Amino acid sequence: MPFDSTKPSLISTLVRHYDELVDRVRRRFGDRGFAREVVHDVCVQLLEKREKEGVHTPLALLHKISHDQAVSRYRSERRRQAWVVAMPELPEAACQAPLPAQQYEAAREFERLAQAIAGLPSRCQIVFVMHKIHELPQAEVAARMGISLKTVEKHLRLGLAACRAVLAETERAQ
Repeated sequence: MPFDSTKPSLISTLVRHYDELVDRVRRRFGDRGFAREVVHDVCVQLLEKREKEGVHTPLALLHKISHDQAVSRYRSERRRQAWVVAMPELPEAACQAPLPAQQYEAAREFERLAQAIAGLPSRCQIVFVMHKIHELPQAEVAARMGISLKTVEKHLRLGLAACRAVLAETERAQ
C-alpha cells in the first residue's frame, strides 16, 4: 500500500499532540518527568519500527501505546525499587578483615603453636597432626599408625596440653 500523504502518520500525530499525550500520562501516573520519558520512548519506538498501515485513528493508537509503555515502565521501576535495600547508615568498615596488628599477632601465635607441635615427640606429633589438622577420625589414625585407640587419645591429650600452655603463655604476655 503506497504512502498516502492525506492520512496523518503516527510520528506527525505524536508531534502535533505531544503535550496532550504527556498530560494524559501525567494525570494517570502523577509525574511530568515520567510522562515525558514515556512519550519520548514511544517516539523512539515509532522511529525504530516500520510505520503501521491502515491506522484509522492514529491519536487513539498513540494513547494506547503511551499508556502501555507507561504501565510497563512503572512496573519495571517498582520491581527495581523493591530490590534496593535502604540502609539508615553505612557500616563502619567495608569488610571485616582483621587489622594489620591483629594479623601480625595471629601470625605470631600460629608460629608459637607450630613450634609447640614441632616440639612434641615424633609419634605424638604425627597423631596430633593427622587428627587435628587433617581431621582424620581417631579410629583411622589408630589403624594407620598401628596403635591402640587409647594411645591415640593419650597423644592427643599431650598435644592439646602443649598448645594450651603456649596460648596461656601468650595471654600472660599481653
